[in-house]
Amino acid sequence: MQTEQLRGNGTLIVRDFVAPPPGEVLLDLPEPTADLLLRFAREFRKLSPNPGFPFQEESAPRPGWRRFRLERRLAHELVLRKDYLEDWDTEVLEEYCYFTQTEFEEVFARLGLRVLASHPVVNPWIVRHRFDGKFELRDPQGDLQDDPPTNYVIVGEKVAADQGVAWREQESCPPVGFLFQESYRDKRTGKLRDLVRRPNLTVDVVPWFELEDELFVVARKSYPRPILACQRRGSPLVDGATPLAYVTEPIALIASDRPVAQTVDESLEELAGIPSASIRAFGAGSHYLPSPGGVQEEVRSLLIEVEPQLVQLTPAHGRGRIRAIEAGQLLRAAQVGGLSDARLELNVQTLMRRLGRSPGGWIGESLIVVEGGPVRATSWQELSQRGQRRVFQRASEPAGYLELTCSRFEEVRADGSVCQQLELDLVLPRRHSLSTVSTVPLRRDGESIYVGLDDDDLPAAQAFTGHSQLVVNPAFRLPREVGGRRALEAFIRQRLQEQYGLETGELFELGGRYHPSPGLTPEVVYPFAVQARNAGKLYWVLIDDLFANLESLLDGHLRIATGRLWLALGRKGA
Repeated sequence: MQTEQLRGNGTLIVRDFVAPPPGEVLLDLPEPTADLLLRFAREFRKLSPNPGFPFQEESAPRPGWRRFRLERRLAHELVLRKDYLEDWDTEVLEEYCYFTQTEFEEVFARLGLRVLASHPVVNPWIVRHRFDGKFELRDPQGDLQDDPPTNYVIVGEKVAADQGVAWREQESCPPVGFLFQESYRDKRTGKLRDLVRRPNLTVDVVPWFELEDELFVVARKSYPRPILACQRRGSPLVDGATPLAYVTEPIALIASDRPVAQTVDESLEELAGIPSASIRAFGAGSHYLPSPGGVQEEVRSLLIEVEPQLVQLTPAHGRGRIRAIEAGQLLRAAQVGGLSDARLELNVQTLMRRLGRSPGGWIGESLIVVEGGPVRATSWQELSQRGQRRVFQRASEPAGYLELTCSRFEEVRADGSVCQQLELDLVLPRRHSLSTVSTVPLRRDGESIYVGLDDDDLPAAQAFTGHSQLVVNPAFRLPREVGGRRALEAFIRQRLQEQYGLETGELFELGGRYHPSPGLTPEVVYPFAVQARNAGKLYWVLIDDLFANLESLLDGHLRIATGRLWLALGRKGA
């Protein structure tokens, strides 16, 4: 068995198909594919004693199409193989959907594998060329459902028998007093805004070195963030992924009354096994607000050049592992949902710019921006200096949007026993989803591509800069009832129309989801690029101008989107 061949902390990656949950669906098919279903119903599992499967044909939904009622898993089996006609006799012998996502995760846990990633994969090319207009999946009542994922990826790390493989949220408990909630009133409108903060400044420490023309950063792998594994409160991840509590992130240091550089110098050996004598130079890193809509947090980092060393350190008490990772690998992982911590992506992005290194190519969804006509452009300098404002004042009553709570979390071993417990404060929206969508409206005028931005006012910005204005890209917290890609896209189009008067064309995933502040909240962000058909109520800035000022962008969502957009458009240079 593969797991027995793994060393400690070795990784097993499985990419395969995944079975859906049980239940019936209606499958609408055009005539030629409907005939294929009849054949498939006879031949599927034909090596077994009882090949084939039952189905029921119902009234045709429209001319040229036929409708069938059958098990969801069987419908997925057909649409995933319907285009492999040349190898049909071989393909029909296989059963693609043998485990559900939950079953994969349970098997990994029983084998002593800590799950670091578990998410369905949607290949945009397959969706556009083999799914769209080729079939329709509906629930038994006739409502359209999302297409099946084209693949599934699960990543497991082999850990010792006494180490945990998963975190679970247990009962609520009294707050431990780590997080603090405040509210602010907009003096113009009287509207209240909730903010949550944690004490002290946290500094991300990012040691780095170059070795044989490759750039490495030293980071924490498999670091426990139990809050991310909290119960979803009626808001599942819209891409079908499983919330996981082990992440790759920067080495964090809580600032005290001592000088930061001195503290890092004296602590880095304990934190990462890097002695003071190995440090070559200190440099300032990223500076931004990760989720300024509801979190009063400022991220600062230090980029520390060190002697080349392939660190492999395991701190005590199950606090992950410290190791050197090739920088480009981290950015590629972020493009496909394999790097959930936003801070490390932004720090690597900043480091590469400082060193003049190309961040590499784009392996996420292909992005095509069609011609949209003349654009009335605004420069970044003009937009970012539109006038200083202070529109918020402290309020005594809460807005009622955010809830500060506390839960007990347990880390369990492969045999189900508990290896540690933690009581953690966390912040949740009271009535909305735990998910946010970050959108980047795009318009093309000839060879020039523009990004649509908003000049907003947020109390978190005022708390850190003294002024409330903040340039942002349109981002929205999702309602709890929005689940799945189809509903998400409909929501994006509706909100951009309602709030900005924007007419939208095609939508593109702008890399994988990310967690902006995993130490406070399970919020997860889905970034999308959106083809805009009009200007709406937005300011349009040339992407080259925006990227040139990347380190001036204080909104974390905008900074991530800009860096990813630059790569997705095939732009060159750091």
